[in-house]
Amino acid sequence: MFTGIVQGVAEVVAIEEKQDFRTHIVRLPQAMLPGLQLGASVAHNGCCLTVTRVDGDRVHFDLMRETLRVTNLGALKVGDGVNVERAARFGDDIGGHAMSGHVMGLATVVEVIESPNNRTVWFELPAGLEKYVFTKGYIGIDGISLTIGAVENRRFCVHLIPETLTRTNIAGRAPGDRINIEIDPQTQAIVDTVERVLAQRGGAV
Repeated sequence: MFTGIVQGVAEVVAIEEKQDFRTHIVRLPQAMLPGLQLGASVAHNGCCLTVTRVDGDRVHFDLMRETLRVTNLGALKVGDGVNVERAARFGDDIGGHAMSGHVMGLATVVEVIESPNNRTVWFELPAGLEKYVFTKGYIGIDGISLTIGAVENRRFCVHLIPETLTRTNIAGRAPGDRINIEIDPQTQAIVDTVERVLAQRGGAV
């Protein structure tokens, strides 16, 4: 489990390509290295990946075909930065919201609005995910736990404070960029359950 509180931005320092498979190597922030072991889970732009090798601060992760298909990690290049967070431990503060590290789809940045000390970013969701998005609900954007500011059909926005812009890679996002989305799992469970119950009642009438 993750909390959506990004612990740093890791630079991609090398990429090894194979058929339908990729290993990328990132330089993790020093504060994230103590106790890091093979098999540990680290979220990259909100996607849960497993540590396969540790060489000092250079840490290796494997990405299989499905990960490359449904996330933006396959588009990374050497020199890019990814939001990283180690898995939460029992007793840790949950400063954001509970996240699984399972990306549900890619949203597209459609507008960035600047104002003094604030930034508002609008996204467009892939069809089918809009039913899980509500004003003031939670959403995971490239691994960042954020509150939804407004919803308009398949579009929604978030409001970003300077701290978020400083600690994550979202400051560099521009219209046309594709970002990883994780819907709040509690919201998804409620919506899916209500839909199933209503469908069963409708079928019984």
